[in-house]
Amino acid sequence: MIRFNIVAMSMRVRARATGFWRCLLPALAVLWLATVGRTAWAVLPIETWTTSTGAKVLFVRADAIPMIDINIDFDAGGRLVPAGRQGLASLTNGLLAKGTGSLDEAAIAERFARTGAIRGGGAGDDSASVSLRSLLSQPQLDDAVSLLAQVLSQPNFPEAVLEREKARVIASLREAALRPETMAGRAFSALLYPDHPYGRYADPQTVASVRRDDLVAFHADHYSASRAVVSMIGAVSREQAARIAETLTQGLPRGVASPARAPLQAPARGVERRIEHPASQSHLLVGSRGIARGDPDFFALTVGNYVLGGGGFVSRLYDQVREKRGLAYSVYSYFSPMVQTGPFTIGLQTRKDQADQALKVVRDELARFLRDGPTEAELVAAKSNLVGGFALRIDSNQKILAQLSAIGFYGLPLDWLERWTERIEAVTLGDVRAALARHLSAEAMVTVVVGAAAADGAAGAPAASGAAAPPASRP
Repeated sequence: MIRFNIVAMSMRVRARATGFWRCLLPALAVLWLATVGRTAWAVLPIETWTTSTGAKVLFVRADAIPMIDINIDFDAGGRLVPAGRQGLASLTNGLLAKGTGSLDEAAIAERFARTGAIRGGGAGDDSASVSLRSLLSQPQLDDAVSLLAQVLSQPNFPEAVLEREKARVIASLREAALRPETMAGRAFSALLYPDHPYGRYADPQTVASVRRDDLVAFHADHYSASRAVVSMIGAVSREQAARIAETLTQGLPRGVASPARAPLQAPARGVERRIEHPASQSHLLVGSRGIARGDPDFFALTVGNYVLGGGGFVSRLYDQVREKRGLAYSVYSYFSPMVQTGPFTIGLQTRKDQADQALKVVRDELARFLRDGPTEAELVAAKSNLVGGFALRIDSNQKILAQLSAIGFYGLPLDWLERWTERIEAVTLGDVRAALARHLSAEAMVTVVVGAAAADGAAGAPAASGAAAPPASRP
């Protein structure tokens, strides 16, 4: 049994989780932590096992609220979709509850409504997920779990519903293609991940090409128990949780072995792309590939990025871009670890006539930071803020569930949360500087500017610029 720390609350709400308490409990947790200090932490266990069907389970018992939250992650994300079929992963996930056995989508929705349960889900680049939130009253809980199991194992993907959903997605893609922030994001990913699923996007043509047989095959191949992680938190026993996990995974398809990861081609170094747009503001993205999930430099880079642009009002980029020059309302930076190396991104919006000035400030500050790293005072402040804010990462069952889901799907250590603050506090200046040097280079950054043409002789432009049509979207 593995344990991790969460804020101890003396108050236990058992009868009903009213809206009042749901709003107040997180605030009380933060106040309690500030009052008694970091060391007074209780311990809540993570239990883990494998079902008879081969699914991995992570479970936390939390008796304060008479509910259960369940999330099932499948190795069925967009990175597994064949080229030319972008949108298939999202369509497959979205149509799971649109028809199964003798039930059509209206009957499924009505049955979930009768149980009082809330069903959700979605598909990203790495994984596809299905979630359920339910009260513990019977027979409602058993009915909700049984219905979800049927949805997962026996979707029939009705042809008429598929055509309707494709039309809806295509309309959404066409609308999104006009938005400058969407255009910037698509172009940025395409430059970072040439000839890789992370850089491919759905467009009306790829979505229109998806057929029902594609959904049936994708579900059969990738929605298997052996490639599933079931995460649960709630006021149920270990035995109840085990029965739920077995029910949810018992009828899943056999699936296929997880395919080999697509090779990551080297991106162009120091490339800049300008995309014209009539909006009054320019959208700027600067970045490169960062780290994959589980990289040992994660904690050093988390601390370093907090100083650079992840710390909001106290970050260097905010100070240089907004406070000293008033070039943007906000500016940020972050790492997005993924199954394969995810992106490092700096982003901001500014007036078109200030775009080149803002870009130069960002590049100069980034180069300075990568060369020198943070100061000792910045390091201490960043670690203090990260550790002090840790409670906000786990101040609700749904946030804890998201953490369990990431631990399970990405194979992170089971003491990930228990030792998170300890690992942050252990980071040194040398750790940050070495990690930055290993993963980032000012000369290798990719830049996308939507809404401002290149100024003649613009300072800091590392490569020839030119207008470019944006790539299509990835739903």
